[in-house]
Amino acid sequence: MFVKAVVYEDIRTVGVRDVPDARLEADSDAVVRVTSSAICGTDLHMYDGRTGAEPGLVLGHEPLGVVEQVGPCVETITPGMRVAIPTHLYCGTCHLCARGLTAACLRARPDGIGAAYGYAGMGPYRGAQAELLRVPWADANCIRLPGQPGDAHEDDFVLLADAFVTGWHATRLADVAAGDTVAVFGAGTIGLLAAYSALLQGARAVYSVDGVDARLDMASELGATPVDFRAGDPVDRIRELRTRAGLPIGEEKLDGVDKVIDAVGFQAHDRTHPDRERPNQVVADAARLVNACGAVAVIGVYPEKDLNPQPGETADGRLTVPWGTFFNKGVSVRFGRTHDRRYTTHLRDLITSGRAHPGAIVTHHGRLDYAAELYRQFDKREDGVIKAVLHP
Repeated sequence: MFVKAVVYEDIRTVGVRDVPDARLEADSDAVVRVTSSAICGTDLHMYDGRTGAEPGLVLGHEPLGVVEQVGPCVETITPGMRVAIPTHLYCGTCHLCARGLTAACLRARPDGIGAAYGYAGMGPYRGAQAELLRVPWADANCIRLPGQPGDAHEDDFVLLADAFVTGWHATRLADVAAGDTVAVFGAGTIGLLAAYSALLQGARAVYSVDGVDARLDMASELGATPVDFRAGDPVDRIRELRTRAGLPIGEEKLDGVDKVIDAVGFQAHDRTHPDRERPNQVVADAARLVNACGAVAVIGVYPEKDLNPQPGETADGRLTVPWGTFFNKGVSVRFGRTHDRRYTTHLRDLITSGRAHPGAIVTHHGRLDYAAELYRQFDKREDGVIKAVLHP
């Protein structure tokens, strides 16, 4: 038997193909029928041919669905349950999983640390932009949810797989606290939800830096202050806004922000030549903008290898970074993949209680057969696509 799935075919080419049914391969597995599966900016790194994805890779790592089948060792998950499935799959019992560091599971990938669905170099696990998905270690990896498929929380819950938890994780890496000033570079899905998460946690002011009108508008709707880098140096602009708002007496030297989040990664645009990439652009901006003794969180992707390295980067992922500036300012710099299970149930409960509505950033929906066009629009930043969700 076969099911339909979105498959990487070549650079900037995806197709919908028949692939073998997902099935139970271990007693601790579940098979989930996918009702929503989002397209992520990380999928675009593969789509653009930058990460070594092989033709035939089933894409996608943000699924929501209903359990169809479970193995005999699964105890807490039963057929018919509605579940979200975190991007990073994990065993739940190894040394790092037991410490809550689930993105670095020691058992999920034989040739390395950590694993993910549908991601080049992150294990053998088929992606989630498909009708069915096999979920290893189902008791650990299925997040139980209330309601029914297609209800008012469908868009909120699909973001529990990755986008909302990653945005929240960025704020924890930056140690955002009530009263902080925060700048988020990048107003794609992760950047917007990082800004939203900072506001939910009491940030005094959040600046959202981007160069796409639809994204800047969405940042404003969420309560952040949009900063358009096309209009000039965003660091200078944020300093102007901070000064205009009024700095406390004696704090004139702290006209930057307390916390900076890089939600762009290695495909940032060069400020001087916007038609070019500059992989270390946001890191350089963060070093200039962050206040003394502040913190910088890097949640944007920086790969170990880039098949098309740009100025300032090498093929093995090395960058020129202003470490001296960070050192002199006493800045903490943290980065890394999201340890999903630390946040998923907490954020689920914020949604169900009405405190959070991350699905507000979803702008487009489509059946699997529309995947190629949604990928193209998303990659080109056309037609207002901020977050697209596929419905198998």
